[in-house]
Amino acid sequence: MSLRGRVGGAGSPYALLQRVVPEERAVHLDIETDDVEREVARLEGLGARRLRRVRDWWVLEAPTGQRFCVVPARGAEFARRAHAWE
Repeated sequence: MSLRGRVGGAGSPYALLQRVVPEERAVHLDIETDDVEREVARLEGLGARRLRRVRDWWVLEAPTGQRFCVVPARGAEFARRAHAWE
């Protein structure tokens, strides 16, 4: 079961609440990008590790054990609101 919606209206962050398995941490983040492989490689350079590929995104784990996903950009406003990391 999940609850989906925008916080603050159109163009605001997308919030999705879903049940997590007891073994995982209670907070899960998704990082949206226009180049999944490049962003995953950047995050690996910072210490993250790949856990599994799911369709067109990756589940990673931070050095702290926190799991998160790197997902392809889907929103129409992505290009306008995106931040480029060097």
